[in-house]
Amino acid sequence: MRKIAASYIFLSNGTLLKNGVIVCNNKGTITDIIENKDGLKEEAGLEFYSGILVPGFVNTHCHIELSHLHKKIEEKRGIGAFVGAIKQLRNSTPETIEEAVTIADKKMNAAGIVAVGDISNSTVSLAIKQKSKLFYHTFVESFGFSPTVANSAFDYVKRVYSEFKKNRLQASIVPHAPYSVSQPLFEKIEQFAAKSGSILSIHNQESPSETQFFKDGTGSIADYIKNNLDIDSSHWKPTGESSLISTLPFLPTKNQLILVHNTFTSKEDLIELKKNRELKNTYFALCPNSNLYLENHLPPVSLFRKHSVNICLGTDSLASNHQLSILSEMVTLQQNFPEIELNELLAWSTKNGAKALNIEKKYGSFEKGKTPGINLISGIDFNTMKLTTASRVKKLA
Repeated sequence: MRKIAASYIFLSNGTLLKNGVIVCNNKGTITDIIENKDGLKEEAGLEFYSGILVPGFVNTHCHIELSHLHKKIEEKRGIGAFVGAIKQLRNSTPETIEEAVTIADKKMNAAGIVAVGDISNSTVSLAIKQKSKLFYHTFVESFGFSPTVANSAFDYVKRVYSEFKKNRLQASIVPHAPYSVSQPLFEKIEQFAAKSGSILSIHNQESPSETQFFKDGTGSIADYIKNNLDIDSSHWKPTGESSLISTLPFLPTKNQLILVHNTFTSKEDLIELKKNRELKNTYFALCPNSNLYLENHLPPVSLFRKHSVNICLGTDSLASNHQLSILSEMVTLQQNFPEIELNELLAWSTKNGAKALNIEKKYGSFEKGKTPGINLISGIDFNTMKLTTASRVKKLA
Protein backbone atom coordinates (compact mmCIF):
# COMPACT_ATOMS: atom_id res chain seq x y z
CA MET A 1 0.00 0.00 0.00
CA ARG A 2 1.30 3.47 -0.95
CA LYS A 3 0.26 6.93 0.21
CA ILE A 4 1.27 9.64 -2.24
CA ALA A 5 0.81 13.33 -1.56
CA ALA A 6 1.68 16.50 -3.45
CA SER A 7 1.03 20.23 -3.52
CA TYR A 8 -2.13 19.56 -5.52
CA ILE A 9 -4.09 16.59 -6.86
CA PHE A 10 -6.15 16.87 -10.06
CA LEU A 11 -9.54 15.39 -9.17
CA SER A 12 -12.12 13.70 -11.39
CA ASN A 13 -14.46 16.70 -11.15
CA GLY A 14 -11.82 18.90 -12.76
CA THR A 15 -10.71 20.75 -9.63
CA LEU A 16 -7.35 20.85 -7.87
CA LEU A 17 -7.21 19.50 -4.31
CA LYS A 18 -4.54 21.10 -2.13
CA ASN A 19 -2.45 18.84 0.11
CA GLY A 20 -4.46 15.71 -0.62
CA VAL A 21 -3.27 12.11 -0.46
CA ILE A 22 -3.81 9.33 -2.97
CA VAL A 23 -3.83 5.83 -1.54
CA CYS A 24 -3.17 2.97 -3.94
CA ASN A 25 -2.20 -0.68 -3.75
CA ASN A 26 0.99 -2.14 -5.18
CA LYS A 27 -0.67 -2.56 -8.59
CA GLY A 28 -1.54 1.14 -8.73
CA THR A 29 -5.27 0.70 -8.13
CA ILE A 30 -6.74 3.69 -6.31
CA THR A 31 -8.20 2.70 -2.93
CA ASP A 32 -8.79 6.12 -1.41
CA ILE A 33 -8.36 9.88 -1.89
CA ILE A 34 -7.87 11.76 1.37
CA GLU A 35 -8.63 15.45 1.73
CA ASN A 36 -6.52 17.22 4.39
CA LYS A 37 -8.25 20.52 5.11
CA ASP A 38 -5.85 21.26 7.95
CA GLY A 39 -2.74 20.53 5.88
CA LEU A 40 -0.47 17.52 5.66
CA LYS A 41 1.04 16.01 8.76
CA GLU A 42 4.16 13.88 8.98
CA GLU A 43 3.31 10.23 8.69
CA ALA A 44 5.44 7.12 8.31
CA GLY A 45 5.54 5.92 4.71
CA LEU A 46 3.91 9.05 3.27
CA GLU A 47 5.49 10.13 -0.03
CA PHE A 48 5.31 13.89 -0.60
CA TYR A 49 6.16 15.70 -3.84
CA SER A 50 6.20 19.32 -4.93
CA GLY A 51 3.95 19.58 -7.93
CA ILE A 52 0.60 18.26 -9.15
CA LEU A 53 -0.48 14.62 -9.18
CA VAL A 54 -2.43 13.79 -12.33
CA PRO A 55 -3.68 10.54 -13.87
CA GLY A 56 -1.64 8.90 -16.62
CA PHE A 57 -1.83 10.73 -19.93
CA VAL A 58 -3.90 9.44 -22.86
CA ASN A 59 -2.37 9.93 -26.30
CA THR A 60 -5.38 9.77 -28.61
CA HIS A 61 -3.45 10.02 -31.88
CA CYS A 62 -0.11 8.43 -32.69
CA HIS A 63 1.59 6.63 -35.59
CA ILE A 64 4.05 4.45 -33.74
CA GLU A 65 4.81 2.59 -36.99
CA LEU A 66 6.53 5.73 -38.29
CA SER A 67 8.96 6.03 -35.38
CA HIS A 68 11.88 4.98 -37.57
CA LEU A 69 11.42 8.19 -39.61
CA HIS A 70 12.44 10.44 -36.72
CA LYS A 71 14.39 13.48 -37.98
CA LYS A 72 14.23 12.24 -41.57
CA ILE A 73 11.60 14.66 -42.91
CA GLU A 74 12.20 18.38 -43.23
CA GLU A 75 9.96 20.65 -41.17
CA LYS A 76 7.40 23.22 -42.30
CA ARG A 77 7.03 22.05 -45.91
CA GLY A 78 3.31 21.33 -45.78
CA ILE A 79 1.22 18.17 -45.87
CA GLY A 80 1.74 17.52 -49.59
CA ALA A 81 5.52 17.34 -49.25
CA PHE A 82 5.18 15.33 -46.04
CA VAL A 83 2.96 12.66 -47.62
CA GLY A 84 5.39 12.41 -50.53
CA ALA A 85 8.34 11.98 -48.18
CA ILE A 86 6.53 9.28 -46.20
CA LYS A 87 5.91 7.31 -49.38
CA GLN A 88 9.58 7.51 -50.35
CA LEU A 89 10.86 6.51 -46.90
CA ARG A 90 8.44 3.70 -46.07
CA ASN A 91 10.62 0.94 -47.54
CA SER A 92 12.51 0.12 -44.33
CA THR A 93 13.12 -3.38 -43.06
CA PRO A 94 10.66 -4.83 -40.52
CA GLU A 95 13.55 -5.16 -38.05
CA THR A 96 14.33 -1.43 -38.32
CA ILE A 97 10.68 -0.50 -37.83
CA GLU A 98 10.19 -2.91 -34.90
CA GLU A 99 13.28 -1.61 -33.10
CA ALA A 100 12.08 2.00 -33.42
CA VAL A 101 8.54 1.05 -32.32
CA THR A 102 9.91 -0.73 -29.24
CA ILE A 103 11.94 2.32 -28.22
CA ALA A 104 9.00 4.69 -28.83
CA ASP A 105 6.68 2.51 -26.75
CA LYS A 106 9.09 2.57 -23.81
CA LYS A 107 9.62 6.32 -24.10
CA MET A 108 5.86 6.97 -24.05
CA ASN A 109 5.60 4.88 -20.89
CA ALA A 110 8.41 6.87 -19.28
CA ALA A 111 6.67 10.11 -20.34
CA GLY A 112 3.62 9.19 -18.27
CA ILE A 113 1.42 7.97 -21.12
CA VAL A 114 -0.79 5.02 -20.17
CA ALA A 115 -3.02 4.63 -23.24
CA VAL A 116 -2.66 5.28 -26.96
CA GLY A 117 -4.96 5.59 -29.94
CA ASP A 118 -2.53 4.35 -32.57
CA ILE A 119 -2.81 4.46 -36.36
CA SER A 120 -1.51 1.31 -38.07
CA ASN A 121 -1.18 0.30 -41.69
CA SER A 122 0.17 -3.18 -40.96
CA THR A 123 0.75 -5.70 -38.18
CA VAL A 124 4.36 -4.66 -37.59
CA SER A 125 3.50 -3.21 -34.15
CA LEU A 126 1.24 -6.08 -33.05
CA ALA A 127 3.75 -8.16 -31.07
CA ILE A 128 5.13 -5.06 -29.34
CA LYS A 129 1.63 -3.93 -28.34
CA GLN A 130 0.92 -7.36 -26.87
CA LYS A 131 3.89 -7.03 -24.50
CA SER A 132 3.53 -3.31 -23.82
CA LYS A 133 2.68 -1.79 -20.44
CA LEU A 134 0.46 0.66 -22.35
CA PHE A 135 -3.12 0.16 -23.48
CA TYR A 136 -3.51 0.47 -27.26
CA HIS A 137 -6.57 0.96 -29.40
CA THR A 138 -5.31 0.38 -32.94
CA PHE A 139 -6.99 2.31 -35.74
CA VAL A 140 -6.31 0.20 -38.83
CA GLU A 141 -6.13 2.85 -41.48
CA SER A 142 -7.50 2.44 -44.98
CA PHE A 143 -6.72 4.58 -47.98
CA GLY A 144 -7.27 4.39 -51.72
CA PHE A 145 -8.14 7.45 -53.79
CA SER A 146 -9.09 5.48 -56.88
CA PRO A 147 -12.52 3.76 -56.79
CA THR A 148 -11.02 0.82 -58.67
CA VAL A 149 -8.98 -0.24 -55.63
CA ALA A 150 -11.79 0.03 -53.07
CA ASN A 151 -12.37 -3.73 -52.81
CA SER A 152 -8.70 -4.69 -52.53
CA ALA A 153 -7.93 -1.84 -50.11
CA PHE A 154 -10.77 -2.83 -47.81
CA ASP A 155 -9.93 -6.53 -47.98
CA TYR A 156 -6.38 -5.68 -46.88
CA VAL A 157 -7.39 -3.65 -43.82
CA LYS A 158 -9.90 -6.33 -42.82
CA ARG A 159 -7.06 -8.85 -42.71
CA VAL A 160 -4.90 -6.54 -40.60
CA TYR A 161 -7.86 -5.75 -38.32
CA SER A 162 -8.58 -9.46 -37.88
CA GLU A 163 -5.02 -10.11 -36.74
CA PHE A 164 -5.26 -7.49 -34.00
CA LYS A 165 -8.66 -8.76 -32.86
CA LYS A 166 -7.49 -12.39 -32.96
CA ASN A 167 -4.72 -11.41 -30.56
CA ARG A 168 -7.20 -9.71 -28.21
CA LEU A 169 -6.13 -6.17 -29.02
CA GLN A 170 -8.71 -3.42 -29.41
CA ALA A 171 -9.01 -2.22 -33.01
CA SER A 172 -11.16 -0.35 -35.53
CA ILE A 173 -11.12 0.08 -39.31
CA VAL A 174 -10.93 3.78 -40.16
CA PRO A 175 -10.41 6.08 -43.17
CA HIS A 176 -7.08 7.88 -43.45
CA ALA A 177 -8.32 11.30 -44.58
CA PRO A 178 -11.08 12.82 -46.71
CA TYR A 179 -8.75 13.33 -49.68
CA SER A 180 -7.26 9.82 -49.71
CA VAL A 181 -10.40 7.66 -49.62
CA SER A 182 -12.77 7.16 -52.54
CA GLN A 183 -16.54 7.17 -52.08
CA PRO A 184 -16.84 3.36 -52.58
CA LEU A 185 -14.14 2.79 -49.96
CA PHE A 186 -15.77 5.28 -47.59
CA GLU A 187 -19.03 3.39 -47.95
CA LYS A 188 -17.40 0.08 -47.07
CA ILE A 189 -15.78 1.58 -43.97
CA GLU A 190 -19.06 3.26 -43.02
CA GLN A 191 -21.01 -0.01 -43.25
CA PHE A 192 -18.40 -1.90 -41.24
CA ALA A 193 -18.28 0.78 -38.53
CA ALA A 194 -22.07 0.99 -38.25
CA LYS A 195 -22.31 -2.79 -37.89
CA SER A 196 -19.44 -3.17 -35.39
CA GLY A 197 -20.13 0.01 -33.40
CA SER A 198 -16.40 0.73 -33.39
CA ILE A 199 -14.60 4.01 -32.68
CA LEU A 200 -13.83 6.04 -35.79
CA SER A 201 -10.84 8.29 -36.32
CA ILE A 202 -9.96 10.43 -39.34
CA HIS A 203 -7.32 13.06 -40.12
CA ASN A 204 -9.28 16.28 -40.55
CA GLN A 205 -8.37 19.62 -42.12
CA GLU A 206 -4.67 19.33 -41.43
CA SER A 207 -3.76 21.79 -44.18
CA PRO A 208 -5.39 24.55 -46.27
CA SER A 209 -4.72 22.45 -49.38
CA GLU A 210 -7.25 19.90 -48.12
CA THR A 211 -10.00 22.51 -48.20
CA GLN A 212 -8.78 23.75 -51.55
CA PHE A 213 -8.92 20.24 -53.00
CA PHE A 214 -12.56 19.87 -52.01
CA LYS A 215 -13.56 23.41 -52.92
CA ASP A 216 -12.16 23.52 -56.46
CA GLY A 217 -9.90 20.51 -57.03
CA THR A 218 -6.59 22.42 -56.98
CA GLY A 219 -3.67 22.81 -54.56
CA SER A 220 -0.71 20.77 -53.34
CA ILE A 221 -2.76 17.66 -52.53
CA ALA A 222 -4.24 17.68 -56.03
CA ASP A 223 -0.74 18.13 -57.47
CA TYR A 224 0.62 15.26 -55.38
CA ILE A 225 -2.13 12.86 -56.52
CA LYS A 226 -1.63 13.82 -60.13
CA ASN A 227 2.17 14.04 -60.30
CA ASN A 228 3.44 11.63 -57.63
CA LEU A 229 0.88 8.84 -57.41
CA ASP A 230 0.23 8.56 -61.13
CA ILE A 231 -3.47 7.92 -60.43
CA ASP A 232 -6.31 8.70 -62.79
CA SER A 233 -8.24 11.43 -60.98
CA SER A 234 -10.87 11.99 -63.66
CA HIS A 235 -13.52 10.59 -61.31
CA TRP A 236 -12.91 13.35 -58.75
CA LYS A 237 -15.51 16.08 -58.62
CA PRO A 238 -14.93 18.92 -56.11
CA THR A 239 -17.85 19.31 -53.73
CA GLY A 240 -17.60 23.08 -53.28
CA GLU A 241 -17.72 22.46 -49.52
CA SER A 242 -15.02 21.91 -46.92
CA SER A 243 -13.55 18.43 -46.54
CA LEU A 244 -15.26 17.96 -43.16
CA ILE A 245 -18.72 18.88 -44.41
CA SER A 246 -18.18 16.68 -47.46
CA THR A 247 -17.10 13.71 -45.33
CA LEU A 248 -19.70 13.81 -42.54
CA PRO A 249 -22.27 11.68 -44.45
CA PHE A 250 -19.78 8.76 -44.34
CA LEU A 251 -19.20 8.96 -40.57
CA PRO A 252 -22.10 7.17 -38.78
CA THR A 253 -23.61 9.43 -36.14
CA LYS A 254 -23.94 6.70 -33.52
CA ASN A 255 -20.25 5.81 -33.64
CA GLN A 256 -17.69 7.52 -31.43
CA LEU A 257 -15.66 9.84 -33.66
CA ILE A 258 -12.19 11.33 -33.18
CA LEU A 259 -11.38 14.15 -35.60
CA VAL A 260 -7.61 14.55 -35.69
CA HIS A 261 -5.61 17.79 -36.11
CA ASN A 262 -8.45 20.17 -37.14
CA THR A 263 -5.81 22.81 -37.84
CA PHE A 264 -7.94 24.69 -40.37
CA THR A 265 -11.45 23.92 -39.09
CA SER A 266 -13.78 26.90 -39.34
CA LYS A 267 -16.79 28.25 -37.46
CA GLU A 268 -18.99 27.17 -40.38
CA ASP A 269 -17.61 23.63 -40.10
CA LEU A 270 -18.54 23.47 -36.42
CA ILE A 271 -22.03 24.79 -37.04
CA GLU A 272 -22.61 22.18 -39.74
CA LEU A 273 -21.10 19.45 -37.57
CA LYS A 274 -23.56 20.24 -34.78
CA LYS A 275 -26.43 19.90 -37.26
CA ASN A 276 -25.29 16.42 -38.31
CA ARG A 277 -24.13 14.71 -35.12
CA GLU A 278 -24.05 15.13 -31.36
CA LEU A 279 -20.98 16.61 -29.74
CA LYS A 280 -21.08 14.14 -26.85
CA ASN A 281 -19.60 11.35 -28.99
CA THR A 282 -17.38 13.62 -31.11
CA TYR A 283 -13.82 14.43 -30.03
CA PHE A 284 -11.26 16.85 -31.46
CA ALA A 285 -7.74 15.46 -31.05
CA LEU A 286 -5.17 18.25 -31.16
CA CYS A 287 -1.51 17.59 -31.98
CA PRO A 288 -0.05 21.12 -31.83
CA ASN A 289 3.63 20.21 -32.09
CA SER A 290 2.97 18.18 -35.24
CA ASN A 291 0.90 21.03 -36.69
CA LEU A 292 3.84 23.39 -36.17
CA TYR A 293 6.24 20.80 -37.62
CA LEU A 294 4.22 20.39 -40.83
CA GLU A 295 2.29 23.59 -41.51
CA ASN A 296 3.74 25.98 -38.90
CA HIS A 297 0.16 26.68 -37.86
CA LEU A 298 -1.93 25.90 -34.78
CA PRO A 299 -5.60 24.84 -34.62
CA PRO A 300 -8.25 27.44 -33.66
CA VAL A 301 -8.34 26.43 -30.00
CA SER A 302 -10.25 29.54 -28.92
CA LEU A 303 -12.98 28.71 -31.45
CA PHE A 304 -13.21 25.13 -30.15
CA ARG A 305 -13.48 26.33 -26.57
CA LYS A 306 -16.18 28.85 -27.54
CA HIS A 307 -18.22 26.05 -29.12
CA SER A 308 -17.61 23.70 -26.16
CA VAL A 309 -16.30 20.82 -28.26
CA ASN A 310 -14.63 17.84 -26.57
CA ILE A 311 -10.88 18.30 -26.86
CA CYS A 312 -8.27 15.59 -26.33
CA LEU A 313 -4.58 15.47 -27.18
CA GLY A 314 -2.26 13.46 -29.41
CA THR A 315 1.36 13.49 -30.47
CA ASP A 316 1.12 12.25 -34.08
CA SER A 317 4.34 10.49 -35.11
CA LEU A 318 8.07 10.92 -34.71
CA ALA A 319 8.09 11.58 -38.45
CA SER A 320 6.29 14.86 -37.71
CA ASN A 321 7.28 15.59 -34.11
CA HIS A 322 10.40 15.82 -31.98
CA GLN A 323 9.08 13.59 -29.20
CA LEU A 324 6.01 11.58 -28.16
CA SER A 325 5.14 13.61 -25.09
CA ILE A 326 1.66 14.73 -24.08
CA LEU A 327 3.17 17.14 -21.56
CA SER A 328 5.09 18.82 -24.39
CA GLU A 329 1.83 19.23 -26.32
CA MET A 330 0.24 20.82 -23.24
CA VAL A 331 3.14 23.23 -22.79
CA THR A 332 2.89 24.32 -26.43
CA LEU A 333 -0.82 25.00 -26.02
CA GLN A 334 -0.22 26.86 -22.73
CA GLN A 335 2.40 29.10 -24.35
CA ASN A 336 0.27 29.94 -27.38
CA PHE A 337 -3.10 30.14 -25.64
CA PRO A 338 -2.36 31.53 -22.15
CA GLU A 339 -6.07 31.96 -21.46
CA ILE A 340 -6.48 28.17 -21.11
CA GLU A 341 -6.74 27.19 -17.45
CA LEU A 342 -4.43 24.47 -16.18
CA ASN A 343 -7.26 22.21 -15.06
CA GLU A 344 -8.71 22.40 -18.57
CA LEU A 345 -5.43 21.26 -20.12
CA LEU A 346 -5.21 18.45 -17.57
CA ALA A 347 -8.72 17.29 -18.48
CA TRP A 348 -7.85 17.23 -22.19
CA SER A 349 -4.77 15.11 -21.52
CA THR A 350 -6.44 12.60 -19.20
CA LYS A 351 -10.17 12.07 -18.78
CA ASN A 352 -11.20 13.45 -22.19
CA GLY A 353 -8.73 11.15 -23.90
CA ALA A 354 -9.98 8.19 -21.89
CA LYS A 355 -13.57 8.99 -22.88
CA ALA A 356 -12.56 9.33 -26.53
CA LEU A 357 -11.10 5.80 -26.49
CA ASN A 358 -13.96 4.40 -24.36
CA ILE A 359 -11.58 3.39 -21.54
CA GLU A 360 -12.78 5.76 -18.81
CA LYS A 361 -13.76 2.84 -16.54
CA LYS A 362 -10.05 2.26 -15.88
CA TYR A 363 -8.16 5.34 -17.04
CA GLY A 364 -8.43 9.12 -17.08
CA SER A 365 -9.23 10.05 -13.48
CA PHE A 366 -8.42 9.33 -9.85
CA GLU A 367 -11.37 7.29 -8.58
CA LYS A 368 -11.61 4.30 -6.30
CA GLY A 369 -11.15 1.05 -8.19
CA LYS A 370 -9.41 2.61 -11.20
CA THR A 371 -5.79 2.01 -12.21
CA PRO A 372 -5.19 5.21 -14.17
CA GLY A 373 -1.48 5.64 -13.54
CA ILE A 374 -0.09 8.41 -11.34
CA ASN A 375 2.05 11.21 -12.79
CA LEU A 376 3.78 14.07 -11.03
CA ILE A 377 4.03 17.32 -12.97
CA SER A 378 6.68 19.66 -11.57
CA GLY A 379 8.06 22.98 -12.78
CA ILE A 380 4.67 24.71 -12.55
CA ASP A 381 4.31 28.43 -11.92
CA PHE A 382 2.10 28.21 -8.85
CA ASN A 383 1.55 31.98 -8.81
CA THR A 384 -0.26 31.86 -12.14
CA MET A 385 -1.07 28.11 -12.09
CA LYS A 386 0.43 27.70 -15.54
CA LEU A 387 2.72 25.16 -17.16
CA THR A 388 6.14 26.45 -18.17
CA THR A 389 9.01 25.33 -20.38
CA ALA A 390 10.55 23.99 -17.15
CA SER A 391 7.58 21.67 -16.52
CA ARG A 392 8.49 17.99 -16.30
CA VAL A 393 6.60 14.77 -15.74
CA LYS A 394 7.63 11.84 -13.56
CA LYS A 395 5.76 8.57 -13.62
CA LEU A 396 5.06 7.46 -10.03
CA ALA A 397 2.73 4.50 -10.59
